Amino acid sequence: MTLRIYNTLTRKKEVFEPSADKKVNLFVCGPTVYDYAHIGHAKTYVQFDIIVKYLKYCGYNVFYLQNITDIDDKIIQRAAERENDPMELAREFEEEYYKDIGSLGVNSINKFARATDYIREMINQVKTLMDKGFAYIIEDDGIYFDLSKFPEYGKLSGRKSLDAEDAVSRIDESVKKRNKGDFCLWKKSKKDEPSWPDPWFDRGRPGWHIEDTAISEKFFGSQYDVHGGARDLIFPHHEAEIAQMESASGKKPFVRYWLHTGFLNVKGQKMAKSLGNFITIRDALKEYYSKVLRFFYLSGHYRSPIDFSEELLEQAKNSLERLNDFVRKVKNSKEKDDISLIDKTKKEFQEHMDDDFDTPGALAVIFDFVKDVHKKGGGKKSYGLMLEFDKIFNVLDIEEQKVLPEIRKLVEERDEARAKKDFKKADQIREEIKSKGYLLEDSDEVTVIKKN
Repeated sequence: MTLRIYNTLTRKKEVFEPSADKKVNLFVCGPTVYDYAHIGHAKTYVQFDIIVKYLKYCGYNVFYLQNITDIDDKIIQRAAERENDPMELAREFEEEYYKDIGSLGVNSINKFARATDYIREMINQVKTLMDKGFAYIIEDDGIYFDLSKFPEYGKLSGRKSLDAEDAVSRIDESVKKRNKGDFCLWKKSKKDEPSWPDPWFDRGRPGWHIEDTAISEKFFGSQYDVHGGARDLIFPHHEAEIAQMESASGKKPFVRYWLHTGFLNVKGQKMAKSLGNFITIRDALKEYYSKVLRFFYLSGHYRSPIDFSEELLEQAKNSLERLNDFVRKVKNSKEKDDISLIDKTKKEFQEHMDDDFDTPGALAVIFDFVKDVHKKGGGKKSYGLMLEFDKIFNVLDIEEQKVLPEIRKLVEERDEARAKKDFKKADQIREEIKSKGYLLEDSDEVTVIKKN
């Protein structure tokens, strides 16, 4: 089987061929840590977690690098509003970000690279661009990339001007720029702003785009395999990265494959604080079980938009419960497995995942398998296949649920009543168990106990 992925740069699906056979260097843009991460961030990071886990399942040795933007206009502004130090504020929300994605089972990231730990690399890259004539100084302002020197700008997005949904940084704004789209590489720091010694203004701070290329060059060199992020970063952020790195190194392409996740809307509307529909990950986790959220994200294709609503979350919850019920049953079943069905299911699962990580298609294959096993029977090998899939999806409740001894005693009494065909007493015990917060599901072999 051959893995094919959609490359934003070429606008088509391509056979995945990393530069070093089975080794994959992958970079995904991390958060700007000035606030709590939201459910749109969660979509991107859960979906890339699944992508990375599938690459590992396929035998690739993946190094997953993610940056943390801990110096930015938004951080400085929020810190001023709170009368707080910008670096302290950034550390606070960086820690909250780690907690949030950890709660969602995102654990495939090998390295978090904090921007301010790589200032020297950024200054060196700006120097290179200056020396090669791709950048210019605006006195008492900053150093800007000269887009007239890079005619291929726009090749990733197919455009050169901003749209309403593009993610932008105010640091790029200056009335003295040579060209409208020129972006800031290094900014002269204002009084009381975080700053670092530099060769141009005595003290300054990095632009938004330069941190990613400086960090990725530090770990991967001037060219690598996969760069990912949300689709609002395609322009101008990722365009700027391409311009910077290809100009500095003289090598093309900077990145072989560009992957972008679709937007998340809330009840059909773009999420925004002004609309009152802005939902942080930590708030969502107060309402929904973390694995239900994770299942919800993988039920849509990573490139497609998804709508966050109570109805769809309830569907996700019910669908996931069906899978968990099935896993509990086959785990304890002594029925014979249909090996041909297992082989067929595994093959079809991989075919969908090999088609640009088609998680909805892969889930459909799993639910067909569940339906067929209910008809034909299945046991330990069926259970093993579900565990194999869950190494990628990480949504199932594999651990045994803790059931109170008094509940287990009632279940035993009910089993005795059923054996004696005293169904009235069995039903009474079932209702008593239900009143204590547990549900029972009977099969020919075993009674499954579930928390209600």
